[in-house]
Amino acid sequence: MPRSTFSGIGYDVHALVEGRPLWLGGIEIPHSKGLEGHSDADVLIHAIADALLGTVASADIGHHFPNTDPSIKGIASTDILSRVVGILDGHGARIINVDATLIAEAPKIAPHLDSMRARLAECLRLPVTRVSVKATTNEKMGFLGRAEGIAAMAVASVERDEADVEQPTAPPAPPPGL
Repeated sequence: MPRSTFSGIGYDVHALVEGRPLWLGGIEIPHSKGLEGHSDADVLIHAIADALLGTVASADIGHHFPNTDPSIKGIASTDILSRVVGILDGHGARIINVDATLIAEAPKIAPHLDSMRARLAECLRLPVTRVSVKATTNEKMGFLGRAEGIAAMAVASVERDEADVEQPTAPPAPPPGL
């Protein structure tokens, strides 16, 4: 059966605050501050989850995991990602790859990249060679440059059988005279 490829993009940002652990890519990173949020606020996983949901046109994590739902207060973002993979399974989608970038002035991310990739690959049920995580700074510009928060962006690609993809319908004809 013919397969189609779909791509999605995701972005997330959270403020750094005192008194919370810092979770990035499913691992705890030693730092004096953590990210504020309803969940563990792992911006990297949130961006990846949104990119994956975009591949099947299934809204975003705010829709599936609203911050108004007390039953998921403090949820681990790895659990969110596992649930998103389940949503993709329900759409007949197979993840091809994920490529993500963290934007942070501190802490230094490079020493943790391999651990992040391994943890994400485990959650995504992918070989680590299909999970890319990079890091950069914001060159000391804006709130990210002042180390007030951390942002992440991600791109994901999936394959789906043509039979699992809804076929678009033709748009309605315009009214006469237009």
